[in-house]
Amino acid sequence: MTTRVFTSAPATLPLMLKAALPAIPVVGGLPGIKHTTGTTPDLVLERHGVTTDRRHLDAYNEVCGFPRGDVLPATYPHMAAFALHMTLMTDTSFPFAPMGLVHLRNTITQHRPIRVDESFDVSVHAADLRPHAKGSLIDIVTVATIPSTGSGGSEVVWEETMTLFSRHKGGSAETTPAPLAGVEAPAGVVHWKLAGDLGRRYAAVSGDRNPIHLYPLTAKAFGFPTNIAHGMWTLARSLAAVQNKLPESFTNVAEFRKPILLPSTVVFGSSTDGDVLTFGVKGTKKPVTHLVGQVRG
Repeated sequence: MTTRVFTSAPATLPLMLKAALPAIPVVGGLPGIKHTTGTTPDLVLERHGVTTDRRHLDAYNEVCGFPRGDVLPATYPHMAAFALHMTLMTDTSFPFAPMGLVHLRNTITQHRPIRVDESFDVSVHAADLRPHAKGSLIDIVTVATIPSTGSGGSEVVWEETMTLFSRHKGGSAETTPAPLAGVEAPAGVVHWKLAGDLGRRYAAVSGDRNPIHLYPLTAKAFGFPTNIAHGMWTLARSLAAVQNKLPESFTNVAEFRKPILLPSTVVFGSSTDGDVLTFGVKGTKKPVTHLVGQVRG
């Protein structure tokens, strides 16, 4: 296993440009740009001593709907890892070109809240390349740890698994069932009116400037009728809506089912059954489920 350590977050704009190169005819087949296929990269990317910029956190909270507090929202460590995600996906050892990948599922385990004044380390690697009926799936695993005082070890405080889907011919049935198969979004009661610039506002705080989220014109170049909301914004906004119901330690599993076209109005709903909190986001004009998720303590 090869490990690369970064002293600061890589710049995301050059990484977004690098991500687009494999999609360009002829250029995408050149050495140093063309991605290998069929293997999981033997690569770990790390950042040590990550600290939280309070102004950035405030901007993130405002866009996503979290209240100001002394601990990080459960989705916020994803911000610290995003540039490493992009670095991994743009490495030619990653089996798929980044443009065209679909963020299909997401799992976050918060072992305990991370305080705003705590520094932490982040590690990112790919895992579990496997078949899907319409292509392939691969996971990007992120782990946040905090060095233990005096012991020389570290405490795992947060983990995330992003499951990405690559559409191609020759797929086969998944070897394990989807974690939320058969789970439906609860009836919605709260309407969210989403402006056309939501993707640009979230991109400004997240660094995720994928063209499909920015403008109708750039999204149409990738086959969408208009720009779409980030899946991680939808998840963050959903967890913000149930923030007062979340225990200090929990696991959240979410599935992104249909993109949210911008601008639009969607409806959020949640329900509790024992120790399981189920939530979801649906369309208002059409009976479409955009996201469904569950939280277990």
